Amino acid sequence: MTDLFPLSPGLLAVTGGERSGKTALLRRLGGDLPPLPGEAAHPDAQWLDLSLPAQDPQTAQQVWAALQARSPRWNAALHQELVDALDLRDHQEKKLFMLSTGSRRKVALAGLLACGASVTCLDQPYAALDLASIKVVRGFLQDMAGHATRTWVVADYEADPQLPWRQVIALD
Repeated sequence: MTDLFPLSPGLLAVTGGERSGKTALLRRLGGDLPPLPGEAAHPDAQWLDLSLPAQDPQTAQQVWAALQARSPRWNAALHQELVDALDLRDHQEKKLFMLSTGSRRKVALAGLLACGASVTCLDQPYAALDLASIKVVRGFLQDMAGHATRTWVVADYEADPQLPWRQVIALD
């Protein structure tokens, strides 16, 4: 994994099949798991399981409030834009168990994309999303690709060919 470190600003793709270690890498970057030798812990990295499995009784608003509380550079205006663009306005007060898989993932994405972290880890960000939402997420990543100080590490089976990746790391 030394090809990934140090992390460069911009878009980094981590690709691989099932059980290749994509999610574990994101969890280590985001501090959910301890780093392996040769990997750097990053104090300002964010990762969420986009399906939000442990938050069934919470509302979307509660999920965002918890993420905002640990995100000193939370961008409230961007978050509201994402809520609107991802068609989440009517879901803000619904408990997560009431939402479809795609809507749950959009709740997590709206929070992660607005969190302002130096390193944001996205695990299969297009999974279970409708085409309009995929376009929103892709457009956001295209806009952020040239950012001078922020890094987006995106794990999926393959790198989206429509995005300007700074680096692609294949795990298998």
